[in-house]
Amino acid sequence: MQSVSERQAGPIVLDMAAAIVREQGMLSEIDGKIGDGDHGINMAKGFRLAADRLRARGSFGLAHGLATLGDTLLSDIGGSMGPLYGSCFTEMAGALDGARTIDAERFAAMLDAGCAAVRELGDAKPGDKTLVDVLAPATAAFAVARSNGDPFEVCLGALMHAAAAGLESTRDMVAKVGRASRLGERSRGTLDAGAASCNLLLATMADGLTRLLHQTQDQQHGTQGVSR
Repeated sequence: MQSVSERQAGPIVLDMAAAIVREQGMLSEIDGKIGDGDHGINMAKGFRLAADRLRARGSFGLAHGLATLGDTLLSDIGGSMGPLYGSCFTEMAGALDGARTIDAERFAAMLDAGCAAVRELGDAKPGDKTLVDVLAPATAAFAVARSNGDPFEVCLGALMHAAAAGLESTRDMVAKVGRASRLGERSRGTLDAGAASCNLLLATMADGLTRLLHQTQDQQHGTQGVSR
C-alpha cells in the first residue's frame, strides 16, 4: 500500500504558502474582474503569517501544519475566504486524527472533511462559481480513482486533473453567491478567484505528496537492494 510519513509531509504546508505568495498578483488580478481585487493580497497575508509561525516551531507534521494554517486564516484574514479556508484546513487536520502515515484512504477522509466544511459554511454548491467548483469535483475524482483500486499516486493525478478542469469550468458560470453574484450575467466570462486559489493549493498539496511517494519508493527499493 502506498503511503507517506505524516511527519515528513509537514513541509507541504510551507509549499502551499509559498505558492499563494508567489501567485498573489495573479489571484488578485482574477478577483479584480468581478470582485474587490484583494483575494491574492489577503490570502498571501494569512499564508505568509502561518508559514512564519510554522518555521518558528521547527519540525512539524502535516496535521499540525494544516491546523496552524486553519487557525491563522480563521483569525487573521477578513472577508469570506478566511473562514472558508480556515474551516477547510482545520477539518482536514482533524481528519488525520493522530495518524503516523497518510495513504489514499486517509487523504480521501481529509478531502471529504474539508469539502464538507466549505459547503456547510459557505452554502455553495457546484455551479455557483466558487471554490466548491474545484474542491468538490477534485474530491469526487480522487474517490472514484480510489474505488477503482488505483494507487495513491494515480488518485492524486486524477485530483489534479479534476481541479484544473473545475477551475476552467467557472469561466462560463454566472456567480450565484458572494459579491460577484450582484453582477449577474456580467460575471460570466472570467474565472473565479477562489476557485483559482483552491486549484493552486490542491495541486501543490498533491504534487508534494507525489514527491514523497517517489522518495519513499526509492528508499524502499534501496533497502531491498542492500538486503539482497
